[in-house]
Formats: sequence, C-alpha cells, structure tokens
Amino acid sequence: MTNSVLCAIDISNGNLDAQVLKKAASLADFEGAGLDVVTVLPDFGESFVSSFFEPHHHEQAMEEAQENLTQLCISTLGEDRNASIRHVVATGTAYQEILKTAESAGSDLIVIGAHKPDLKDYLLGPNAARVVRHSNVSVYVVR
Repeated sequence: MTNSVLCAIDISNGNLDAQVLKKAASLADFEGAGLDVVTVLPDFGESFVSSFFEPHHHEQAMEEAQENLTQLCISTLGEDRNASIRHVVATGTAYQEILKTAESAGSDLIVIGAHKPDLKDYLLGPNAARVVRHSNVSVYVVR
C-alpha cells in the first residue's frame, strides 16, 4: 500500500508538467495516500556563477518558485485539493534533491515526467533516468 506519493515537477516548463501532477494526484487519491510536490532550483550559491547574482537573489528565486508551484497545483488540481498538498522547493541537483525529498518525506512512490531526452537518454530525460536508477522506492514515469 502506498502512504505517500512524491510528484517531481519542473516549474520552468510552465504547464507542461500539469499531466504529471494530475497523474500523481490520481495515484495518491486511488491509494488514499498523501501527496507532496517538489520542484528543484539550481544551486548557484557555491560556485563562481554566484558572484554574478545579488546576495538576495536565491531567496527571491525560492519565493517565486514557491508561488509558481502553488499556482500550478491550484490551476491543475483546484484549491480544495491544493490545501492538502505539501509543496517543497529544494535547491541543488534535481535528481539528488528529488531522492532526498522522497527519503525525508517517507515517500513510497515517486512520480516524474520524462522530458527533453538527449540522444544518449532517448527513452528518459536525464533526471528521470537518474531518479529511476538510484531510487529505493517505485518510480512512475509519465510521458
């Protein structure tokens, strides 16, 4: 039985991940499980690139990501369903943060979309492939 579903979406894709979110909500509802939704921002804080941004840039990006994540959930699933969703904005490498979030949330299932496949990652996008390969729980890939 599934108690917790983690849906990983990329808010920079706009509404492209709406179908991923719908599938995750459907699976969570079917199992009577909780639903967490995560998006991951790149980490510019510890690299040479960080010197090109203002000190408060990361906080602004986090706030904007949280708002965009919440709005995507509301527009896709409705306000009532959104009220029971835990929204998570993480910073770092996408697949690593998705796996960390799944572990800390006690997720039994990760739902992720397969996007932008490169030739070497023809069947899955690079983050989806890494999540599938390294996850300790089941992963449902939405195409």
